[in-house]
Amino acid sequence: MTLQMSRVSAQADLLGESPVWDGRRRRLYWVDGVSRLIRAHDRETGAFHSWTCPSTVGSIALGEGETLVAGLVDGIYRLDLETGAFSPVFRPDPANPAVRFNDGKNDRQGRFLCGSMGIHADPLGKLYRIDKDGRADVFATGIRISNALCFSPDGNTMYFADSLERKIRAYDYSTDDAPARGYRVLIDTEPHGSGPDGATVDAEGGIWACLIQIGKIARFLPDGTVDRMIDAPTDMPSCIAFGGPDLATLFVTSIKDSGSGRAISKHPDGGMLFAIDGLGVRGLPEARFGQPVLKHDKTEVA
Repeated sequence: MTLQMSRVSAQADLLGESPVWDGRRRRLYWVDGVSRLIRAHDRETGAFHSWTCPSTVGSIALGEGETLVAGLVDGIYRLDLETGAFSPVFRPDPANPAVRFNDGKNDRQGRFLCGSMGIHADPLGKLYRIDKDGRADVFATGIRISNALCFSPDGNTMYFADSLERKIRAYDYSTDDAPARGYRVLIDTEPHGSGPDGATVDAEGGIWACLIQIGKIARFLPDGTVDRMIDAPTDMPSCIAFGGPDLATLFVTSIKDSGSGRAISKHPDGGMLFAIDGLGVRGLPEARFGQPVLKHDKTEVA
């Protein structure tokens, strides 16, 4: 199998994260957390767009209409893509200045899950699930760096990691409003020499995860065994998402300088966005905040 790797972005991000493919607009969104930017690339026209956030942005997900949902420092917000305005959906009360929101993703039912983290990697973070009306449930506490959020194709398993534990957890996940029912350690990334960063799931149920400390991207089977390990296009791959017309392209964000001192690239292309083709698998359409995934909805793919 021959892989084709290409650079997508015209400029480097300091802290590239949270790519998500919008099949309706044929557009990839991602964030530069340190620069407080949400970026987009129209794959057909080649145009780039950006929106400035009021604070550091950890993650984004698709929203209804012309909106995205974003995890900012102090809470979850909607972004109106036409006006650039942010409006709050959920903010923890009381606010904790030692905590910020990090990795996030919509579940298959269109609820946004986002993990917070201690700004200095202290165990202060929580994993929240927020619905369109701003109601929140807490699924995990004591998190230092929340990452690797993704869901099995049927939505019944949630994957999540505290990166400093170097383990990916698997939760029994309800597709209704019930809380997650405990977890088991599915994948131990310690033997590979890295904690897991961003992750995604393909249509076959394979779990793809960035192993940031070793510059690789791994695919694990649903039972946790390693299926393959590929070299990333740069030394610090941070997050991944399938996209493109047939969801067969794996987009990879990367880090140039995270601003924390924990991650500084030594690669000339550090911080760039990349595309990998030829993997032989496809991804899944992402749900929109407030809407479940529409099965067989071609507009979400092409």
